[in-house]
Amino acid sequence: MSALIELAGVTKVFHEGQHNALVALCDVDLALEAGRITVLQGPSGSGKSTLLSVLGCLARPTSGRVRVAGEVVSNLPEAFLADVRRRTFGFVFQQFHLIGGLSARTNVMLPAYPTGRTHSEIARRAAELLGQLGLEKLTDARVEWLSGGEQQRVAIARALINDPRVVIADEPTANLDSALSAEFLGILAGLRDEGRTVIMSSHDPRVCEAAVVDRVVRLLDGKVEA
Repeated sequence: MSALIELAGVTKVFHEGQHNALVALCDVDLALEAGRITVLQGPSGSGKSTLLSVLGCLARPTSGRVRVAGEVVSNLPEAFLADVRRRTFGFVFQQFHLIGGLSARTNVMLPAYPTGRTHSEIARRAAELLGQLGLEKLTDARVEWLSGGEQQRVAIARALINDPRVVIADEPTANLDSALSAEFLGILAGLRDEGRTVIMSSHDPRVCEAAVVDRVVRLLDGKVEA
């Protein structure tokens, strides 16, 4: 099976050329296949969040090449890179980054407006996704009224609103108890069954050792361990 995302010789340096330069990734070669759940594992400071950002085209490498679906994207202008992100990726952030004062449905709808779809079409899709995640009775509830698990499901629905090929999650179970972590992993398994690719960072053994995970990529000091 050909790789969906490929990294070749990727290095990421923060504050390059300054006295406080930090090498977050060092000469990383990595190929991730479509339709699998991959976990980036490593201790704090190992580079897993930076690698996740590079894989999701949220950060550019200092050197090296990134390909998505065969296209080199690491040297694209930001406007084109934003379009690749919008078409290809859905993001579930560790702190969710939901907008307080807005309903669950409105939060889910926001990433879809730049696509040019009509408001009614986006609203219908948002309600459908929330229903699939068991939140049909909470679509109009303000997100700050929801529990942590409910907020995470809103964040997942938001990540899916543009029908992405790849779902990216950063430390998704860091603030969840065991029951909610298991529920989240079940949702991810369902996404994989739909043909989506899931990439997440975690140092949680409940995630790294879960049966639904197809591959664990271990990082240490900015390098992928053999």
